[in-house]
Amino acid sequence: MCSVHTSVEFEKRKIPATVIITSAFRNALEHQYNGKGMPGHPCVELPHPIAYLSREELTAIVKAHIDDVVQQLTTRTRK
Repeated sequence: MCSVHTSVEFEKRKIPATVIITSAFRNALEHQYNGKGMPGHPCVELPHPIAYLSREELTAIVKAHIDDVVQQLTTRTRK
């Protein structure tokens, strides 16, 4: 997952980062973060699958999770 690699590189530079995934990729994400020495790094998890949702359905999901994205990018203490 290149998004994990990118978020780790941002975090090393003290730039807030998060990853948005669907639930099908949760285990892969955790494995990647563990391997990069950042176990428990937060992410925003959307339901899976999303590929076949209508624009309205996807918009509703995004709106339901936008506060989580903002919170993760603005309130976490950087190492």
